[in-house]
Amino acid sequence: MTAAIMLQGTGSDVGKSVLTAGLCRLLTNRGLRVRPFKPQNMSNNAAATLSGGEIGRAQAVQAQACRILPTVDMNPVLLKPQSDKTSQIIVRGKVEGVLDSRSFRNGRVSFLPSIIESFERLRAEADIVIVEGAGSPAEVNLRAGDVANMGFARVANVPVVLIGDIDRGGVIASLAGTKAVLEEADARMIRGFIINRFRGDIAIFDEGYRLIERQTGWEGLGIVPWISAARRLPAEDAIAFDVQSARPTQLTIAVPILPRIANFDDLDALAAEASVCLVLVPPGKPLPSKADVVILPGSKSTIADLHFLREQGWDIDLAGHVRRGKRVFGLCAGYQMLGRSIADLEGIEGRPDSVAGLGYLPVDTVLRDDKKVVPVEGVRVRDGMPFSGYEIHCGQTERDPGTAPLLRFLDGDFDGAVTPDGLVAGCYVHGIFNGARQRQAWLAEWGAASDGVEHLSKIEASLDELADMLAKSIDIERLLAIADQRIA
Repeated sequence: MTAAIMLQGTGSDVGKSVLTAGLCRLLTNRGLRVRPFKPQNMSNNAAATLSGGEIGRAQAVQAQACRILPTVDMNPVLLKPQSDKTSQIIVRGKVEGVLDSRSFRNGRVSFLPSIIESFERLRAEADIVIVEGAGSPAEVNLRAGDVANMGFARVANVPVVLIGDIDRGGVIASLAGTKAVLEEADARMIRGFIINRFRGDIAIFDEGYRLIERQTGWEGLGIVPWISAARRLPAEDAIAFDVQSARPTQLTIAVPILPRIANFDDLDALAAEASVCLVLVPPGKPLPSKADVVILPGSKSTIADLHFLREQGWDIDLAGHVRRGKRVFGLCAGYQMLGRSIADLEGIEGRPDSVAGLGYLPVDTVLRDDKKVVPVEGVRVRDGMPFSGYEIHCGQTERDPGTAPLLRFLDGDFDGAVTPDGLVAGCYVHGIFNGARQRQAWLAEWGAASDGVEHLSKIEASLDELADMLAKSIDIERLLAIADQRIA
């Protein structure tokens, strides 16, 4: 039977997604057929598959690590938060409804048949499946109905390796404490642990490492040092507010951080440019007057985030920015916000509402139930510069007659809009800055140079660097033995 191993964490953001991607690349480089799998994900950072479904961005990166295309089976259940109490449910890539906080505990169990079916399909085509948990099994108050951690591991009979993040402190207590709160049958599923994000001389932690082994009875499989390459991979569901450069740059781009910001990896390719200072502006701070460009990002709740933008006074900052003749770019929901109006009369993203947009583009948007999820290619209308990316949105946006579109797809359809002076523009295409030529064209227009490197190749280099470090840090043979990888 195909081997499988599951990485769970002592908490959220301990590095499960990154370690899963690194192991996928490492084992793929060994010649194994590897598949990533996450039973249930909660994230607004999504990716489109060729079949027209959407999955978590982290699983798309993990598929890239395996040198294969992503499929909806790799993340059969995706929960996309659209308010503090509700999440849109994506099952095998398609919208299935809304899950609220009252039905969260029991509602998850209904996903289990779809989860197991997807898992078995991946096992049928792989030598090993690397499974990523969500949050932490130590959240025992959520154990009833769980399908993301021990609930899945026990049903699918997949052994678990627990990840502890030493950088945040208290790693001994977090690992030993997890063992203490787990019910015995769950604790038996854990066969080993990995310490992640260690800084300094690893020998200093020898005593602590052995203490964890004694306290838990679990086998230590290695200590992974802090790896800078990990920060160059697309984030799963958290955004760092320190993504800005202290070095001299040619261009400052400001991005307001909205409560339901989505697909924020659109910014990664720009942040990686030496000529760019990308400033992520948290709530309570004004948009910097020094910014040359303001980018309005995607959002899972467009109208609610537009209200929030106005509450922060960012609309006033943006008006001053435009008066000074500076540039604005809107991505997906950000494009919708730049228009005249947004109507959600069916309550697709929240309560039914219709609001005035910021009014910089002569377009109007209506949110509809038929969500569009599709990879796209085409050219920028103005200069024929090619692009590729993907669309994930519920909105239909209509341009006024005579308004210039920004992009033309290969099928001849148009997308986006741009003002006659070219200072304000927007479109639905995520990933538009990843292609070297397209990014180079935008940066040249905005007054900066580009390194001319495909962003995909930068991710590839980061995955290889990560895999090399894991090969040196983790007892891979022992991990494969735990996964029952007999062909290794």
